[in-house]
Amino acid sequence: MKLWIKISLLAASLAFVQGCGDKDKQQAQAPTPIANAAPAKPVTQVAVPATPQVNAPKPVVSASVPQGSGFDFYVLSLSWSPSFCLAKGAESDPAQCRSQRPFDFIVHGLWPQNERGYPEGCSSQDYPNREQIRSISDITPSAGLVRHEWEKHGGCSGLSVDDYFEVMHQARARVNIPAQFVHPMQDFSLSPNAVENVFIRANPGLNSNAISTACSYGDLSEVRICLTIDLAFHACPEVDRDGCRTKQVTIPAP
Repeated sequence: MKLWIKISLLAASLAFVQGCGDKDKQQAQAPTPIANAAPAKPVTQVAVPATPQVNAPKPVVSASVPQGSGFDFYVLSLSWSPSFCLAKGAESDPAQCRSQRPFDFIVHGLWPQNERGYPEGCSSQDYPNREQIRSISDITPSAGLVRHEWEKHGGCSGLSVDDYFEVMHQARARVNIPAQFVHPMQDFSLSPNAVENVFIRANPGLNSNAISTACSYGDLSEVRICLTIDLAFHACPEVDRDGCRTKQVTIPAP
């Protein structure tokens, strides 16, 4: 009887030891958690660049300036329309002076010029028709003025009527009109130098030796700006010397 009890106790002891060993083995195989572990970072998706569009529109390139010949540079004459209309009175062109939209500066002309003197009245087989005159009415509203300017100056440019009018449009677009001269609500006065300085500030690259003012009976009549054949600003001492010499000019409101 005592022998049997001893055998039973020994078997129970062996089973307990084996169970403990299996539990320790399972704990050793389990992963140990890391304290304060940072969360895993999300995977960043890299975008694949899109395939360029084959027929993508190209940037607009400005048209080249038609090249005149037989002179050195241009004079762009900008006429202050209110002064002209006041001076001409009832004899003024209704298209310019009695329009529903009063004009400020208009293009009086684009004059081929030499460093000394200028050509004029050159013979030309070309002559502006009604449609061509209408194409430039936004900057020169008087048809009579357009015809006169072509006969006196345009025919000396070495250009066709269409090309000459294209250069006129580009020359006008080359010059920024200062804000003071855009539909002023009342008359105002400036010295001729002040008029030129206002234009110089509004047009980077324009210098005092490339601009001149003209006046008539104390009113501003024109601002003249010299341009190369490629329409860059150009020094023109002879044109500058012919500018207005009064102390003040009046700029009538439209």
